[in-house]
Amino acid sequence: MRSTTSTAAAVAAVGLFAAAVSGCSGASGSKAQDSGADSSPSSSMTASSSPSAMTAMKTVMVRKTPLGKILVTGKGRTLYLFEADKTTKSTCSGACAKAWPPLLAKNKPTADSGVQTKLLGTSLRSGGAKQVTYKGHPLYTYLGDRKPGDLNGQGLTQFGAKWYVLSPDGKKVTAQPKASSSPSSSSSSSPSSSSSSGGGY
Repeated sequence: MRSTTSTAAAVAAVGLFAAAVSGCSGASGSKAQDSGADSSPSSSMTASSSPSAMTAMKTVMVRKTPLGKILVTGKGRTLYLFEADKTTKSTCSGACAKAWPPLLAKNKPTADSGVQTKLLGTSLRSGGAKQVTYKGHPLYTYLGDRKPGDLNGQGLTQFGAKWYVLSPDGKKVTAQPKASSSPSSSSSSSPSSSSSSGGGY
């Protein structure tokens, strides 16, 4: 009898030990799963921190050039006004907008030092995108500017009117860069031919 009861007790003890071991392994497994779940939010947070760093880039900046201080994008690309735009509504679309990409902003445009924030605004394009304006002028870049600092669009006459860079006070700059002889010579015929129709800006 004693041997039978001791054997039963031993079996019961083994069963309890096995249950305890399986419980511990289950707890450790759940911890491993939790740590795995925690890693994804941390990675998503680091990923979300990069867009916030990108939003720190200013929409419009001022840069010193051979034409004086002019407006440029946050990446240093020269900005232009189109004299055909008589209001904040852009008249440049289709092929024009491909050659002269409008400066767009999803949120409120921001200004770097030297840019007058009160002159910054936006206007809706025909497709619904927001185009940045400065003192009422819709702003554009130029496809012919290969790198930041290029001024190849200055004084060109394309799509029915002239294109000019802007000073920080929002006025067009009509001077021509001395160094860029090739762009001015290649387009000198068209601007001079329509010089009588120069803008009312």
